[in-house]
Amino acid sequence: MSRSSVLLSPLLGLITALLIGAILRFWNLDLKPLWMDEVITAIFSMGRNYLEVPVEQFFTVSALDQLFQLKSTTCANIAQTVSVQSVHPPLFFCWLNQWLQWVPGDWVWRIRSLSVVAGIMAIALIYWLNRVAFSSKAGTIAAFVMAVSPFAVYLSQEARHYTVPMLFVIVALVGLIRIQQDLLHGTRALNVWLAWTVVNGIGFYVHYFLVLAIAAQFFALFVLQIRLRHPWRFWWKTWGAIVLSGLGIIAICLPWLPTFMSHITRPETDWLATSDAAWWSFLIPLYQFAAGWLVMVVSFPVEYQSVWIIVLSAIAMLLFAGWITWCLIKGLKMLWNDPKTHWSTLILVSFVVGVLIEFLAIVYVLGKDLTQVPRYNFIYYPAVAALIGASFWKLQPSKFESPFPMYFVGALSCIFVVSNLVFLKPYTPDRVAQNILSPNCTAVAMSYNDFQDIALGLGFALAIQKKELSQQCQPAFALVSRTQGYDAFWRKLATLQAPPVQKFWAIAPGLRMRDFPNQVQLQGKLCDRNPTEQYRIGIPYIGYDCR
Repeated sequence: MSRSSVLLSPLLGLITALLIGAILRFWNLDLKPLWMDEVITAIFSMGRNYLEVPVEQFFTVSALDQLFQLKSTTCANIAQTVSVQSVHPPLFFCWLNQWLQWVPGDWVWRIRSLSVVAGIMAIALIYWLNRVAFSSKAGTIAAFVMAVSPFAVYLSQEARHYTVPMLFVIVALVGLIRIQQDLLHGTRALNVWLAWTVVNGIGFYVHYFLVLAIAAQFFALFVLQIRLRHPWRFWWKTWGAIVLSGLGIIAICLPWLPTFMSHITRPETDWLATSDAAWWSFLIPLYQFAAGWLVMVVSFPVEYQSVWIIVLSAIAMLLFAGWITWCLIKGLKMLWNDPKTHWSTLILVSFVVGVLIEFLAIVYVLGKDLTQVPRYNFIYYPAVAALIGASFWKLQPSKFESPFPMYFVGALSCIFVVSNLVFLKPYTPDRVAQNILSPNCTAVAMSYNDFQDIALGLGFALAIQKKELSQQCQPAFALVSRTQGYDAFWRKLATLQAPPVQKFWAIAPGLRMRDFPNQVQLQGKLCDRNPTEQYRIGIPYIGYDCR
């Protein structure tokens, strides 16, 4: 085989992976409804803020078109809004604001498309990571792993800052591998250390979880330093470089650190509190860890499906999990025992272990259960994809342990993802809208207590707007405060100017079903609770017939 053909094969593989990844990520990009977090993204990236949302009044759902219009603003203004009304750093919202100015089309498609482009770029970068760490062929397999990962496709179709910070994680891991390779040969490249420091520092302004990735990288360097047997002088100089890099990252992050400290104590994160309802509840995060790892490679429909589909999907996923676990254990052992791949494997495994230790500490020490949200695994997923790719590369040319079954199962899972059969949006806004809408004139009121409730309500309103049936009049929606309790909420509701309606729906977070009133007064009309129209999707909502 000629040298040109050897070089061409990984290149063609990468191009194929990029094409497949692009198709899967752009496919049905605007099919799924926007949910609470994506609404938050839209508000900030469009230069808006929560004070512009109409509250304490009914508005037609078509009025939302005006709210979600791009507004001329600056990154400084976005940063100021985010610092007060959110618990996230500003850089992603600033970049998305600029992206929206460049890209034409429907605003829902546009606001998700930046994540798609970042997801496609991640495929190329994971190839680069494995090429530097192992080989070009290992890079090609890793690129396919990420291209057909249902988890990666799901993240790419979210209008959130998951795939963009993943790019920073991958580039930082490339820098970490380069540092490891230099240290192995007894050298230190100043430009690599500087680039690694800057990438990690800027990443902090994209997503706060980059702090966990940064700490895990230093943990990997610590493990490497312990394992390497360098001359005493070189060993101490390397520790000096590590300390200086850490100080450099802190210096880059310093302007935003006061805001970061205020954000981590905000009540918006209280929903992550761990459950202590039973003695065995401490096992739940471990189960959720395993489920989060599984959906990185396979995800079949199990949500809102018939029992036989759930059973078949679960069995198929568990069987596949057994096979891929066997392959990974065998491949990782081979990588670990080979002197040519041992040190890169050590770095990537140490990074993953470092993040997992951090997650467990946050769960069991701080009482914040990050494992209940699989999307947070984005912070170490690139290293997992790289290790999967390297493991299957090491196993070749075995037929039983070929990566092609993994590609097929992953691609099938991705089809389920883009068809809205798995990774359903939290609180299922589309299902709520389907239950609420009817041919009659309809009004909906939701109580809110904070900014997140407002975003959640807007998600429902947008889903109603998208699914709006042929009606005599447009559905009306209202966001009404419950900060003074639900008695005040119902009294306030009775005073609002409402359109003439035959159906009324109340969405009431935190209220028990039995505490909904049997009658609601709405603009002089009495609305009677309908016992056949009562639902709960984490929060309850009940229908009323007005007369």
